Order: sequence, then C-alpha cells, then structure tokens
Amino acid sequence: MGPPMGPLMEHRPYTLLSCAMSIDGYIGGTGSRVLLSNEQDFDRVDAVRASCDAILVGAATVRVDDPRLVPRGRAASPLKVTVTRRAELDAGARFFTTGDGEKLVYCATPVLAEARERLGAVATIVDGGDTVDMRTLSRDLAARGVGRLMVEGGSAMHTQFLTEDLVDELQLTVAPVFLGDSAAPRFVRDGSFPWNPGRRAALVDVRKLGDVVLLRYALSSRFER
Repeated sequence: MGPPMGPLMEHRPYTLLSCAMSIDGYIGGTGSRVLLSNEQDFDRVDAVRASCDAILVGAATVRVDDPRLVPRGRAASPLKVTVTRRAELDAGARFFTTGDGEKLVYCATPVLAEARERLGAVATIVDGGDTVDMRTLSRDLAARGVGRLMVEGGSAMHTQFLTEDLVDELQLTVAPVFLGDSAAPRFVRDGSFPWNPGRRAALVDVRKLGDVVLLRYALSSRFER
C-alpha cells in the first residue's frame, strides 16, 4: 500500500491529457466503443504511454472500453489508475489483468469496503474521501513517485482535470468522421474552463497522421517540447 491521502504536497505530476474525437466532438458511441484513431496514431499513443509513469482513466472507460492501457512491445507497463464513486468495476477487466505495473483505484469513502472486497486482490484501493478530488489525487500520485501522468478519459475525467487547471499538455486527435449522436459521450462536459474566448490555449503543433490530425496544445508554463 502507498502512503495515505493525508497532508497535501505542493507538487503534482506533469499531466498530459490525450483524447481522440470525431469532427463533431464525440469520443465514443452510446454504451459502446468506437475506434477513432488509426494505426499511426495508436503507435504514437503507445510511445507516449511508455514515456509516462502512470495512466489514468475513469471507471466508465474501464467498463465500456475495457482498455488494456499497456504499450505494445514494451518491457514494462506504467502504473494504471482509475477513479470510482460506485465501485462498480469488474476485477476481470483488462485494466486489472494486463500489464505488470501496479493498479490504483481511488474510491469514494462510502463504497470503500465494497471496493476492497471486489477489487482488493487485483488493485490497491485508496480512500479518496467523500468526493474524489483530482487535485488531491494528483498530489497523492506525486507522493507515490509519479512524475508524469497521462489522462486518457473519459468525459468526466477530462472535464475535471481541465476545469481544475491541472493539465500541462493536451494532445487531441481529430478523426475524419461524424458520429451525430447527442446521447454519446463528448470530449468534455459542461464546466468553467480556464481557456475561453478571453484566454486562448496555445497551439504548439499540428501533425497529419494518415487520415487523422493531431493537435498539441500547451496549457501551462510547465509544457515540455
């Protein structure tokens, strides 16, 4: 077990948010996974994953996409992190069964006992308080030695990290498709974002990868070229 989420540290990991979306801003179908990237972009994402100490996705992404989050052809796997309010996760999901890195589940206090019973054999369960706060989580990850964090979704995680101004770099892949389903998850939900018409994000790179486009934004002074 790592250190408890006690006194907050001033430091947090360098945080890179990565997402693939359709032209109309959706990141998946209604209750199902939709592949928006291509092989060139998958290879790029694998390289980014391998450069990070930890990869974070929300519980909904674990349930719907069943991601492995293991860089292909790499000897070691980064730490895998997820966040849950209800502990409705399957211990047999590939998030838990693939990769040799540690798995961390930040869990809301009311369902802590249930989470430990269901997932304690496959992950380290961390009491995140009544509501898991991303700034507190980030500082706790730093205390555990995470220097570089990759956030891969879904909409709730993207929104919380961005609205709390915790993202240093955004890598956004745009696929040449429309999904056209207002019930499907979008890149972000409603919120008050630090970047708006009065404070525009800095676009630092545009790259064509086959039929998709990678947009890279610097969102803090800590941005690493």
